[in-house]
Amino acid sequence: MSVTNVTCKIGEKEIKFETGKLALQAPGAVVVTSGETNVLVTTVANETVREGIDFFPLTVDVEERMYSAGKIPGGFFRREGRQTEKAILACRLIDRPLRPSFNDGFRCETQIIATVLSVDNENEYDVLALNAASLGLQLAGVPLDSPIGAVRMSLINDNWVVQASNSEMEESVFDMVIAGNLNENNDVDIVMVEAGATETAFDKIESGSTTPTEDIVADGIDKSKEYISELIKAQAELVSQNEIPEVVWPLIEDYTPELLSELEEAFKSDIETITSITDRKERSTKQSELEESAVEKYLNEEEDNTKAIKLAFKSIVKNVVRDRVISGGARLDGRTPTDIRNISAEIDLLPTVHGSSLFLRGETQVLNVTTLGMGRLEQMLDTIDTVTSKRYMHHNNFPPYSTGEAYMMRGPKRREIGHGALAEKALVPVIPTKIDFPYTIRVVSEAISSNGSTSQASVCASSLSLMAAGVPIKEHVAGIAMGLISKDDNYVTLTDILGAEDALGDMDFKVAGTRNMITALQLDMKIEGLPSDVLRKALNQAMDARHHILDIMEDAISEPAESLSGNAPRLETVELPKDKIGEVIGPKGKNIRKIEEETGVSVEIDDDGILTLGSTEEDSLAEAKEM
Repeated sequence: MSVTNVTCKIGEKEIKFETGKLALQAPGAVVVTSGETNVLVTTVANETVREGIDFFPLTVDVEERMYSAGKIPGGFFRREGRQTEKAILACRLIDRPLRPSFNDGFRCETQIIATVLSVDNENEYDVLALNAASLGLQLAGVPLDSPIGAVRMSLINDNWVVQASNSEMEESVFDMVIAGNLNENNDVDIVMVEAGATETAFDKIESGSTTPTEDIVADGIDKSKEYISELIKAQAELVSQNEIPEVVWPLIEDYTPELLSELEEAFKSDIETITSITDRKERSTKQSELEESAVEKYLNEEEDNTKAIKLAFKSIVKNVVRDRVISGGARLDGRTPTDIRNISAEIDLLPTVHGSSLFLRGETQVLNVTTLGMGRLEQMLDTIDTVTSKRYMHHNNFPPYSTGEAYMMRGPKRREIGHGALAEKALVPVIPTKIDFPYTIRVVSEAISSNGSTSQASVCASSLSLMAAGVPIKEHVAGIAMGLISKDDNYVTLTDILGAEDALGDMDFKVAGTRNMITALQLDMKIEGLPSDVLRKALNQAMDARHHILDIMEDAISEPAESLSGNAPRLETVELPKDKIGEVIGPKGKNIRKIEEETGVSVEIDDDGILTLGSTEEDSLAEAKEM
């Protein structure tokens, strides 16, 4: 074994990368350490391409081992089951910045596995695993356009702190994970941001902490670049200490330049005409007919180049639309870059639920339902974290009919979990504390129609639904999805992007917040070299859109409903003297069972002597309280 390592200091924290000791048969294997948190990240890429594949088969898995926290898994089998939500979000965090970093045409099946070996519950493993994955790919000789570095930035006591510990983050107002690469000028380009305000952000701001406005967040992103650069240099240092395998990786050419040129000459004029049709259904129909004409004209039956013709045709469509927007022309649906589609918001659609709303933006439509329950309905968490329960939950459902498709439904996919987590993150800062509102809160977003950013429509619908249910949230939260089209040094930021604009654009940028602060942000770049001033402009353009949406939401409901729905349980708390807790419970819970059986009221009692009664019947609640 030839063990090599490198340690770099990022702010006040040391991060160590080591290779050559564990997982000896994996082409790339890195152990990354910060504090007492250790993660083994392995990277393997097949040297051949699966026949007929027309996408890049990259798989990222995060394996949380309960032994890493000194725990034995719960459940009958006493072994780890399916991935936790945190692990799935970590997979997405690793995948998003790395996927666009592979060389064009690279289609070899690639797998990244991050196994959490040890956690100290102070240093989070996700950012460490992302850096180690980038390093592991280089050690395996996999062709990357540029390595990726990533850091966590936290707004603590009016300053941006890098790689803050969990203890330090308790004082944070806003947290971001930022990933970037080095461009040809040796400057850092930001490729991903995942950010959100903390649960206690409003309280800290009221006490004088800095508000995470657009400019403050942009400052934090700029500050991260120096640390990202250091991490990429540390990766390069360790790579230089190792012998990298020389592999002749097969690169797939989807179509030849000659075919593209012939198609452009024959069909570009017709494509320009068709893509100017603003009705989506008519445009899609005529585009499909024109594509079939291209296939018929240039089909080579011996080679069966149908797929190449269709991919080249789509490339021409993409370039035509992009060039029109860059030159100041209209977008696909006729809007200007800053226009928002028609929006409507309504509440109280469903008679038997606790709170409901319907939010419509263009063809994107989200039905949202809020359900309130007693404390015992909190989600129990069997994870490597110290957090054991979750009181506020946001779930997102994305059925196939929402895009006019039919396919098998097999439970929530990673995308649905990611969208639900983003909307949950956006609303966490405005959710009341358990002391102020002792209910367990579950919010479900049904994306019943989708054409551009259901995640941000879910944010808006959730805020409306919570207010309709009478949950005393601090303010409305709205979200908007932004896009970008660039060419040379021209950048056009698009407000409220369509699904098609997401596919043909250079940026996917989602921003949620109240009128005065950002509560959640998600950025994925598909190009290098986004100038800081363009990012700041996009943030402020998103703020203008957010204010417009908030106006419409406030017309539907501007304050939480004064009373809960008649279908929601009423909760009443009684503080018991600690020496009387046992007397109320009774031997083996006899007294509590009697109260529940005779009144139908649910009874809970915690270790501090806070007794909670829950019922939809006021008379029963009063009877139980008297007993």
